[in-house]
Amino acid sequence: MKRAKTFGSAAWLVLAFFWVFVWVGPVAAQEWKPTKTITAIVPWPAGGATDLTVRILASEMEKVLGQRISVVNTAGASGAIGMQNAYDAPKDGYTWTGNADVSVVNYPVLDLMKVTHRDWNQWYALMTPNIIAVTADYPAKDLPDLVRMMKEKPGQVAVASAGVGSSGHTALEVFNTTLGVKAKHVPYAGGNPAVVATISGESNVVMQLSMEQADMIRAGKLKPLANMSDRPLNISGFGEVPPITKYYPNFPSIGSHFGLMIAKGAPPEVVAAVNKAFDAAAKSEALAKFADQKAVFLVNLKGAEADKKMEEVASIVTWTLFDTGSAKISPAQFNIPKPKQ
Repeated sequence: MKRAKTFGSAAWLVLAFFWVFVWVGPVAAQEWKPTKTITAIVPWPAGGATDLTVRILASEMEKVLGQRISVVNTAGASGAIGMQNAYDAPKDGYTWTGNADVSVVNYPVLDLMKVTHRDWNQWYALMTPNIIAVTADYPAKDLPDLVRMMKEKPGQVAVASAGVGSSGHTALEVFNTTLGVKAKHVPYAGGNPAVVATISGESNVVMQLSMEQADMIRAGKLKPLANMSDRPLNISGFGEVPPITKYYPNFPSIGSHFGLMIAKGAPPEVVAAVNKAFDAAAKSEALAKFADQKAVFLVNLKGAEADKKMEEVASIVTWTLFDTGSAKISPAQFNIPKPKQ
């Protein structure tokens, strides 16, 4: 009888440990603390929108994760080289990348990567609209005037961008298609080089992101004609840049979300830890100050919300590039639906 009681007590003890493991074990297992430096690959040159965003996020997320995040610029192939390097790295949480949603969705249809936007965990902190700007002495007095010049001289007005498939290039293709004009696309190796080239006179117009143009607009070296969204954009120290819908009410909103990506396959505890650090960075005073300085909108998109936004962006952007001939591979091959009319 005594043995039976002992056995019964032991059985209950084993059962108790089992339930503790079931209910407590998985929660504890999600705690991830990096034990070495994290590498964040920026697939564009220094000074552009992606580079600036990744650096400010890294500086804030280091405080939460307790480890250094080393930002490395690896430019080339419109950002595809650095993105591929990040994807090919061990999926252990120690290699990140950063980019704009517009670029990420374009790589497969441009035949730059086989990896699609669905292969990444994504965190977006900023939304920056594209700005249509010209050099300070360019004769176009407003946006309708620029459109008139483009129609009168098809293929002669040069528009700089960060490269084929970049946000600036996509904005130009939407601009051409929607307004029935034809401009000369001049690709550069990043957003900052495109802005510098326009200021120097190599190009007439730039349609890159507000983040990349804000400082030069304040300095009077670029003249903004409109931002490509449906709401006014305030640039502190300069004033308000009207929305393109002021002149063309049915023009679609064009802009990019910027943030971080980690290839899917990373342990769930890594994703949970990055979520926590990212939330802190997204709410930080440093990022709010940065958003004001660079004339962008603050957002916090991750998980299912980020995935949903990416599907919307992919539908609009990839089909625009394919229908205009910039992309040779149909988005249908990647099960990307056409945008609803």
